Amino acid sequence: MAQNADKDRVIIFDTTLRDGEQSPGCSMNLEEKLRIAEVLAGMGVDVIEAGFPIASVGDFEAVNEIAKSVKGPIICGLSRATKGDIDRAAEALKPAERKRIHTFLSTSPLHMKYKLQMEPEAVHDAVVASIKHARNHTDDVEWSPEDGSRTEHDVLCRCVESAIAAGAGTINIPDTVGYAVPEEFAALITMLMNRVPNIDKAVISVHCHNDLGLGVANSLAAVNAGARQVECTINGIGERAGNAAMEEIVMALKTRGDAMPYYTNVTTEHIMKASRLLSSITGFAVQPNKAIVGANAFAHESGIHQDGVLKNAETYEIMTPESVGLTKSNIVMGKHSGRHAFKDKVKDLGYDLGDNSLQTAFKRFKDLADLKKEIFDEDIIALIDDQGAGASETIKLVSLEVNCGTVHNPPKAAMTLNIEGQEKSCQATGDGPVDAAFNCIKALYPHDVRLQLYQVHAVTQGTDAQAEVSVRLEEDGRTVNGMAADTDTLVASCRAYIMALNKLLLKRQKTAPEALSA
Repeated sequence: MAQNADKDRVIIFDTTLRDGEQSPGCSMNLEEKLRIAEVLAGMGVDVIEAGFPIASVGDFEAVNEIAKSVKGPIICGLSRATKGDIDRAAEALKPAERKRIHTFLSTSPLHMKYKLQMEPEAVHDAVVASIKHARNHTDDVEWSPEDGSRTEHDVLCRCVESAIAAGAGTINIPDTVGYAVPEEFAALITMLMNRVPNIDKAVISVHCHNDLGLGVANSLAAVNAGARQVECTINGIGERAGNAAMEEIVMALKTRGDAMPYYTNVTTEHIMKASRLLSSITGFAVQPNKAIVGANAFAHESGIHQDGVLKNAETYEIMTPESVGLTKSNIVMGKHSGRHAFKDKVKDLGYDLGDNSLQTAFKRFKDLADLKKEIFDEDIIALIDDQGAGASETIKLVSLEVNCGTVHNPPKAAMTLNIEGQEKSCQATGDGPVDAAFNCIKALYPHDVRLQLYQVHAVTQGTDAQAEVSVRLEEDGRTVNGMAADTDTLVASCRAYIMALNKLLLKRQKTAPEALSA
């Protein structure tokens, strides 16, 4: 791959489906990964790192299916510096119109001594051999020196020069453990630009983790120093404290063109759609004060701020809500709204539903409108995400009745489930109404899993707000997430638990080998 022809364009390399999925509890199934990949392609992301094909059968299948069906972006697969890894990645990527193999090897003294137990010379030779082998499968090869920010400069420069000479068109410098600070990381990129003689033959990329909260700052500092690809994730998800957040990188470049005269090809109006979809799939709620996509990012409570915004939004807003996919109007739908108005609203919110899905969503909207006085955009988003996030349903909730409060001690739940087409009923008690309901599920479909997460938040304000419930189940080291929304918190809780349980029943991925992120 030649040096980026447009010196002012920053390539967006999204690793939500690879590094992001390595977040504990963030595992996604094939259908969910395809949905995320399609949204990323629709946004105009340049490269999608679809997974780590050698890690598991499930990862291989996901990369392969994305390579088959997702058009536009380069589809990338990660591999360690071994022939087996590289061949497996090449096989998974074979159907892609545009494909990239991303191979990596540690270069820091700490990693070489304790993780690899290799001498620098052996590491250098392995880097060259792996890139040459990857070039047998594709002309587009990316190489990363894992723990690059803590690598000795002489070792790093030699490996980068040899990697480019061996055929790597992209050189990615990772701050694998989020240790760098912006001035230091920018100086590292400058050093490489000045010392590596063939550096102009490759695109310089960066992959910054957020352990010190500096992932975005380090990435932008690197761009100012000459990097022209940024590796990032939706909502900043990733191992430990996460990665540089894609939406923050993109909007910082778009908003501060005066300080950073660069641009991306991302359609920013799709940012909220991507953020909400990922959150609904993983069960990882976005904190309200999160930059760009948090619920409070465009909210103003202070009287002084409200007065200023009403007079001129630019007094307290440096970007418009519309620029990231939000709409100005919030309370415009109700029980008298028709199908055409609902369809337009769904489209405004960034969703493209087929006729059957639209009809189902409209029916659920009308049911919700009978229960709530006001329907907010967030309500519609919640019911659409809830509708589309399910796995194949082996188990379905038919009915639920709960007795609780001061009169009923202990709380008691009565439940009917449809299990593989057969209805079964039972009653159970518990420490609380949710515990009693979950005990019913366990009695009707016996299973041994650990409830890792149970989280409830109100979609909107008011006592009639929908409750959005996230449930995470763990079994033999594998985790799955379920999410459901309903005006009845207990119904949402049971549906979320059942959704997670259905995913667990379908989960085919085997336990992955050690897959350290670059």
